[in-house]
Amino acid sequence: MEKYNHKTIEKKWQAIWEAAGMYRALEDSPKPKQYVLDMFPYPSGEGLHLGHTENYTATCIYSRYLRMKRFNVFHPIGWDAFGLPSENYAIKTGVHPDVSTHQNIKNFITQIKSLGFSVDFTREIDTSSPEYYKWTQWFFLLLYKNGLAYKKKAKSNWCESCKTVLANEQAEGGICERCKNEVVQKDLEQWFFKITDFAEDLINDLNDVDWPSSSITAQRNWIGKSEGAIIKFKIKNEELKTTDQNSKFIEVFTTRPDTLFGVTYIVVAPELIDGGEWGMKNEEEVREYLVQVKRRTDLERTADDKEKTGVLLKGIKAINPSNQEEIPIFVADYVLGHYGTGAVMAVPAHDERDFQFAKKHNLPIKMVVCPNYPKTICPVLDSAYLGKGNLVMSGEFNGVSNEDAKEKITDFVKGRWVTKYKLRDWLVSRQRYWGAPIPIIYCETDGEVPVPEKDLPVKLPTDVDFLPTGESPLKYSKSFNDVLCPLCGKKARREADTMDTFVCSSWYYLRYVDPRNSKEFASKENLKKWLPVDMYMGGAEHIVLHLMYARFFAKVLKKFNYIEFNEPFKKLRHQGMVLASDGRKMSKSLGNVVNPNEIIGKYGADTLRLHIMFLGPLEDMKSWNDESIAGPRRFLERVWRLCEKVSDNNDEGRIEQILHKTIKKVGEDIEVFSLNTAISALMMLVNEMEKSEMITKNSYETILLLLSPFVPHITEELWHKIGNKQSIHLASWPVFDHNKIITGEVTIAVQVNGKVRDTVIVSLDNNNEDMVFGLVSTRPNVARWTLGKKIKKVIFVPGKILNIVV
Repeated sequence: MEKYNHKTIEKKWQAIWEAAGMYRALEDSPKPKQYVLDMFPYPSGEGLHLGHTENYTATCIYSRYLRMKRFNVFHPIGWDAFGLPSENYAIKTGVHPDVSTHQNIKNFITQIKSLGFSVDFTREIDTSSPEYYKWTQWFFLLLYKNGLAYKKKAKSNWCESCKTVLANEQAEGGICERCKNEVVQKDLEQWFFKITDFAEDLINDLNDVDWPSSSITAQRNWIGKSEGAIIKFKIKNEELKTTDQNSKFIEVFTTRPDTLFGVTYIVVAPELIDGGEWGMKNEEEVREYLVQVKRRTDLERTADDKEKTGVLLKGIKAINPSNQEEIPIFVADYVLGHYGTGAVMAVPAHDERDFQFAKKHNLPIKMVVCPNYPKTICPVLDSAYLGKGNLVMSGEFNGVSNEDAKEKITDFVKGRWVTKYKLRDWLVSRQRYWGAPIPIIYCETDGEVPVPEKDLPVKLPTDVDFLPTGESPLKYSKSFNDVLCPLCGKKARREADTMDTFVCSSWYYLRYVDPRNSKEFASKENLKKWLPVDMYMGGAEHIVLHLMYARFFAKVLKKFNYIEFNEPFKKLRHQGMVLASDGRKMSKSLGNVVNPNEIIGKYGADTLRLHIMFLGPLEDMKSWNDESIAGPRRFLERVWRLCEKVSDNNDEGRIEQILHKTIKKVGEDIEVFSLNTAISALMMLVNEMEKSEMITKNSYETILLLLSPFVPHITEELWHKIGNKQSIHLASWPVFDHNKIITGEVTIAVQVNGKVRDTVIVSLDNNNEDMVFGLVSTRPNVARWTLGKKIKKVIFVPGKILNIVV
């Protein structure tokens, strides 16, 4: 038999599959549907990387398996094509983003096809095409017309050097990722989507999805639902020596009103101080502090590992409404103006962050919740006490359990109970070119006017200068702003900002079901037929932003009767990151990037697919290993040579039993994405087949069928070599016979002091301690560890282990 030549085989079958339209989803199929979706890639200049390869190989295996299980599989592909990198590239090279993006897309398509991924290219979408972003703009108008899109001033990450707004991810540590200069917070007019209107639905509907628990927790934490009390603290000005009814108040939001008697200071957000009249004596010191805080992002200000800073407001005090004590007021970075009321009551004895701040500023720490009081004395605190207990030093509430005291103390100080969320409205404005234009026109007569739907899409102009000026390049395009007001017909101007690319990716999964529809984003018939997505695969780094925004879009569409489902992605799984062989993240600057093209050329796509799935559990972080890829290649060569053993003889019973066990194991593992263990089972099956002089055609066909989702090219070639005419990928998944899995024998692992030293196969009749011990005690591998030693005890687990303790 000729040698296994991956280059010839893979190109041959890729061409045949493409010509046959093998992976098109069928519109009128009677089979049950399965919508399998990958988070679509940004087409960067670097091309497909190993993270993409891992993700798409996993869903390709899953999709191929489902087709063989007789599902109508919908597995589309597209491009998240708008974004800042293309615009930066244009600034650097002068190559228009449209040109560079579509050159990159061609490269991605070539790479995807070279790996044998079973995606449906007839559904291909490109978010930068006018045919797509017409409907992105339509979604904006849907939100705008229903009061869910609005414009207001907001603080943004601003790089003075680059003259542009940066996303939080581009301003980590307060430094611009482009130029490495300092980032400040700047007030700008920005567009927002009212995602906060759907906060409760976004929390509650997480009960209905099959997602990793860590992903659900991350979403819940990002939304940050809190139930607590609003409590008023009067402000006393030391200069006036009075606290009359007309005094200013600070309203605080707290989830722990039970600790009100333990409040020793108040902290207000810098945003509340900025622009307000507070009457503090150290105005200049406070203003200098506010300038410092403006340089920090919200994430930096609230991170647990960051030092909490603050300044005392001298000359003013707050009055604790529970005991009328005067307490100091601080402005501090760790309180955010947009969460709660922008002010918190600090109880250092019962909040770790407050405890750290109090220690730094030498403030009182007053314990008011004591465990087991009055049975025990309250402990001396070296950290905040966060547990339950009864109240102390709390006036008439002493001895009341802290849970019962929450409502009672709120009523006592005339507070009110409310629900708050950390979730903020979604800021969608971007002062850049390469994104979907916002469909709003400004007219001196009629003000803010939405673009009529008949005039969509508002196309990106080409007469732009990409050099950053601090404003969107669209502002200076003559062709873009040559527009008349739709209401009065007078000369007007367009909104110059473009939309956040997350807007494009919030609805792309809907467009796949009807990608050529020019009358609506998708027909109701197709939406009902294919959605929701049955399996969604992508990196865990998208747990919050993309997934939250896509869920928000689904809530809006459901509210206005465009779709019938609540959640877009029924099942979600994450692939782990593939690190370089040195254990670091792959990076061009580090010189440790592995190019899939080189692996395919040397070893073949099937070898790469097998190797990357065999590195470890799909969801785990794992390191690439250049040396170990030779193992999967040798395995495929062994499968190739097995073809020479095919005969008409009957299989040994031993092979038949292992074969049916493997059918069961591999199918179950694919369904839960335990792909590395499925491959291990297939390797063990091949090992057993190699021990036989001959194997039947039926057994060889079965191993090829089980392998075909993992290594589609070599199995297709071998399938035809043994006489089959139709594609292996159109065949049915093998069915195991339960009766052939049941065995009259069991394998017992024999341990000495907990370490496996031997194995023994015994009949079910002999599966007892005495019989097994008698069989193994004199075997060389056991005797060498027990000879001359005292046996203290024997531990026997029927059907599994015999452990001899010496």
